[in-house]
Amino acid sequence: MIEAVVERLDGAPVGERRRWSDEFKGQAVAAAMAPDVNVSALARRLGISPPQLFGWRRAYLKTLDVPTSVTPSAQAPTEIVIGDAIIRVSPDIGEAALCRIIRAVRTA
Repeated sequence: MIEAVVERLDGAPVGERRRWSDEFKGQAVAAAMAPDVNVSALARRLGISPPQLFGWRRAYLKTLDVPTSVTPSAQAPTEIVIGDAIIRVSPDIGEAALCRIIRAVRTA
C-alpha cells in the first residue's frame, strides 16, 4: 500500500493571494511594452511571475483591440482601424512601436 501525504512546502505562501493595484499593473505593463525589454527578467525584478506579467500585457492589448500575434503577408501592409483613423504599418514593425502608435491615435 502506498500512502501519499500532501504537506505545504517551507516558504510557500499560506492561502492568501496577493493583490496588485491597478497603478502597479499599469506601470509593469508600460515597462513590459518598452522596446527590447525582456519581459521575464522584468517580471522577476518586480517580484511577480513572468506568466502573470504576460497575462496583464495580453489583457491590456486586448483592450486596444490589437491582436497579440499578427502575421501579415510579406508584401502587404497591415491596416488597423480605430474609430475614424486607419493605421497602415509594414509587416516588420515591432510590437512596442505599434503599441506606441496605437496609444497615440487613441489619445488624440
